[in-house]
Amino acid sequence: MSLDPPASLRVLERGWLSANNILFLEGDGATLVDSGYVSDAEQTVALVGAALDGRRLTRLINTHSHSDHIGGNAALQAAFGCAITVPAGLHASIADWDENALLLSPLGQQAARFQHDSLVSAGDSIEMGGLNWQALAAPGHDMEALVYHNPEKRLLISGDALWQTGFGVIFPELLGEADGLKATRTTLETLARLPIDIIIPGHGSPFADIDTAFNLAFRRLDAFAADIDKLAWHAIKVIVSFAMLERRRLPVEAFRSFVRQLPFAIDVNRRYLGLDEETLATRVERDLLLVNALYREDGWIVAA
Repeated sequence: MSLDPPASLRVLERGWLSANNILFLEGDGATLVDSGYVSDAEQTVALVGAALDGRRLTRLINTHSHSDHIGGNAALQAAFGCAITVPAGLHASIADWDENALLLSPLGQQAARFQHDSLVSAGDSIEMGGLNWQALAAPGHDMEALVYHNPEKRLLISGDALWQTGFGVIFPELLGEADGLKATRTTLETLARLPIDIIIPGHGSPFADIDTAFNLAFRRLDAFAADIDKLAWHAIKVIVSFAMLERRRLPVEAFRSFVRQLPFAIDVNRRYLGLDEETLATRVERDLLLVNALYREDGWIVAA
């Protein structure tokens, strides 16, 4: 089918570092879902301001609390005076600004502190863009994450619970905090039963090939469940790639030291892979160069 979302819905497709921003037009006002990464905040404010076209941004709602989804919250609130709504399970972590619980310190990432105004829980109904959206629990990548489903138009805002080619890293499993693999499977099974024609993911373009996306996600999950080391290695490479996108480039001689200083990479390697730190850094560099996530240029390692 063709991608034909309602006229009241605009998707500001980002990339990395920032998650997509989903804007709902509501008369003279508007609601935004997710706000991108903090280093892109100025760009986010400009993009949202242009899309508002004179409207007021009244609400900002998050799918979950990872840095690439909440990093622009403070800047958008300062620029537009919007109220901020977060998933109920994140209330304490955000109110106390617990950088460990928010995975800022462990992942070597940043976010500007903000205060939320209200909470949304699984089972709640929210009106956005003249449509009623059901908030659904989507644990796995983030155990407190929510997705937003509109049965009438058969739309799903999936955050990082489902992308066209997979899903976000299953952090709770690797950090020993929860059974993230089981939770991810339950989430995928729940979402697969929903009436959906279009998925608007946290990263990548909206897509309509729903069955293919679920098949890919379940295959990836099965592979990780069969060999947890695959999940560990995948996660380390993702986090190093993200960190390099933020920094843009590092001298070749500094890159391996940089990898050895990322708390998440060191902790997950210790838990699962057992590589010495020099071997870990060398293999990460090799693998990311092979897939063109990084490249060498005049004595620098550069994020592609």
